[in-house]
Amino acid sequence: MRTLTHPDRAQLRLEGVLDALANPVRLQIIQRLADGEELTCGTVLPDVPASSATHHWRVLRESGVLFARRQGRVIVHSLRRDDLDARFPGLLDAVLAAMASEGHSPAAHGTR
Repeated sequence: MRTLTHPDRAQLRLEGVLDALANPVRLQIIQRLADGEELTCGTVLPDVPASSATHHWRVLRESGVLFARRQGRVIVHSLRRDDLDARFPGLLDAVLAAMASEGHSPAAHGTR
């Protein structure tokens, strides 16, 4: 089984985080995880092909936006809110607020 690697808090780079957040599917993932819940790939992206979903999860994990851990045969994801807030205060809240003000909601994208 492949090891899931994550950058340390000090290794988080603004350009990497912004690049990871520059995709509508990945923003949708972040929005779903923003309440602190842990979710599996299929729970958040049921209509996205597995290869595409894997790519999005990897980009978010390797940029330091998400934490992933194996739980049996599935991978469970959570938002690294504490690390993001410590490195880039207000960034995550600003992104989520902008999404809300534009009318983006997880339900609107068919993910609930």
